[in-house]
Amino acid sequence: MTVEGFLLVDKPGGWTSHDVVAKTRGLARTRKIGHAGTLDPMATGLLVLGVGRATRLLRFVQHLPKEYVARAQLGVATDTLDADGSEVERAPLPVERDEVAAAMATFVGPIEQVPPMVSAIKIDGQKLYELARRGEEVERPARSVHIHELELTGFDPGDYPVAEFRVVCSSGTYVRTLADDIGRALGGRAHLVGLRRTRIGSLDVDDACPLDELIDDPDQLPGRMLSFSQGLADLSHISVDDELAGRIGHGSVLSLQELPIEGPTAVVDGDGSLLAIYARHGSGVKPEVVVA
Repeated sequence: MTVEGFLLVDKPGGWTSHDVVAKTRGLARTRKIGHAGTLDPMATGLLVLGVGRATRLLRFVQHLPKEYVARAQLGVATDTLDADGSEVERAPLPVERDEVAAAMATFVGPIEQVPPMVSAIKIDGQKLYELARRGEEVERPARSVHIHELELTGFDPGDYPVAEFRVVCSSGTYVRTLADDIGRALGGRAHLVGLRRTRIGSLDVDDACPLDELIDDPDQLPGRMLSFSQGLADLSHISVDDELAGRIGHGSVLSLQELPIEGPTAVVDGDGSLLAIYARHGSGVKPEVVVA
């Protein structure tokens, strides 16, 4: 069985993103598989896999805005900022729903966020989560991220309320950090007790295949694959004729008159099959990735 393209998987809780990639490598019988953005073991939801040559295209998906639905318990902090960690702080935070909604509104737009210690970011050549496993904590520079939408969708009041929310955010945003920052804005702390990724760009978890179904019936894998063009639906697309398609297939540098584009653009042939990703460079147009 030879498969190639994008695969949308609904990741179950308890699996790392690497676990899902490793399992899918066995199902697809290929080593050439990667993913477009890690999900924590506790989290569920959309994991976009690239199979075969699609691994070279994952970066055009990875940087798209992402949507999550989450649940955060207020008043309790853990060392990982989620339910998998050990409790480090507890103090009643009996706020009302309107207060939580008002606090969330202040985070919409560009914000600065300090990455959690349990992340794969490197400081002085070492991944933060490796330092965290040794009980070490280091200073982390804040990073700019963008919260496009943040909506309180449910609220269970009490001394330790649980807030349910939906967030659309830029790539690189840590929702666990966002939850704790909201808790701090309310005068306390918080941690995630649930997280599900529902969308990356226009790729939706409703179109994803649950991992257990793939494991039970790996023969469905070819039918589950999205083509290169389908997986890159959020990029601008431009169709070219056969003559230009031949040159693009060889990675030729083109003029803006021949290929009038600006940012990264999916160049397809008359049948809609992806030939390459091209982008403007100075006064010309050059290939980012050629797959033809």
